[in-house]
Amino acid sequence: MAVTLDRDEARRIAVRAQRLDAGRPDGIVPLAESLTFLQLDPTAAIAPSADLIAYTRLGPAYRPETLVEALETDRLLYEVKAMDDPVTPPFAMVRPMSDLGLHLDRMSRWPERLSGAHAWLEANDAFRRDVLALLRDRGPTLSKDIPDTAAVPWESTGWTHNQNVTRLLELLQGRGEVAVAGRIGRQRAWDLGERVYPAGIAVVPEAEAARLRDERRLRSLGIARRALVGEAGEPATVEGSALEWRVDPAAVGLPFTGRTALLSPFDRLVHDRVRTNDLFGFEYLLEMYKPAAKRRWGYFALPILHGDRLIGKLDAAADRKSGVLHVTAIHEDGPLSPETRDAVRTEIDALAAWLTLTPEYPSPRGT
Repeated sequence: MAVTLDRDEARRIAVRAQRLDAGRPDGIVPLAESLTFLQLDPTAAIAPSADLIAYTRLGPAYRPETLVEALETDRLLYEVKAMDDPVTPPFAMVRPMSDLGLHLDRMSRWPERLSGAHAWLEANDAFRRDVLALLRDRGPTLSKDIPDTAAVPWESTGWTHNQNVTRLLELLQGRGEVAVAGRIGRQRAWDLGERVYPAGIAVVPEAEAARLRDERRLRSLGIARRALVGEAGEPATVEGSALEWRVDPAAVGLPFTGRTALLSPFDRLVHDRVRTNDLFGFEYLLEMYKPAAKRRWGYFALPILHGDRLIGKLDAAADRKSGVLHVTAIHEDGPLSPETRDAVRTEIDALAAWLTLTPEYPSPRGT
């Protein structure tokens, strides 16, 4: 029998599962384990995406160097460019090392479902052996320092066309043969997977691993469309929704205390735009790829969460040279109470303080 939820409960399940309620996780590794991953993105109009996502959950005590330490020193997290379900298009992410065993069996056969990539790897086996031998000899190496000995160039209609070294490394990463050992600036330093991933990790057979990944994904979302989590959890109906839902039964009926948060555009609370619109009645689109004149909310507008509702977008940018967080606009989806406006402003001031910037708000009209 399906679990029946009203919209308030469905929203609170989603917010609580994403660790955006009043209770905060205890550190970057437990956070990554709870969310299953942190998305990486080079855009830093406010802060790099993974750092902004972490700050939004952990609060002002979070420091970006703790993420680097967990990745490069403690090896409790690892970086990967996900090219697996249900990720489209592929993007870079940080995953907990404790989940690696859920991916290793599938990785060992990568990219069996991509016939073009599989054929390209076979045609460039000598290239593959050259790269592995170089990494074994040198250790962590930037892709620009790896010679391109491809016999057959990578063909694409996109930016990866003829990017043979990068494409090979990412495919070999998908197979676990190489891994990101760290970063120098924004550039990935590559090494052999056996030197980055801990030895002795138990490999979960793919049939079981796929089920466990779906369960982990649903637990991190609380409630999700069935298309994204398969048969995980329990079927659910949401008041006024025609969509087919699955819910984590352990998340139903728990107490909820909300707070105000400024979300990354890549935040998983808003990433599934269908869910976001259906449960929260919130319209959102990342507009940094649009011409400035066609933007409604701003280049890198941050969705604003207040309690269990998404109430608007913050158009702001960090100017590190001048030491200012420029607030261009706070777009309210509907009229906000003075108390809610104060809560949003307090959160903006806290974000600026964490960035060690001074917030600068637009002048009131008529001044």
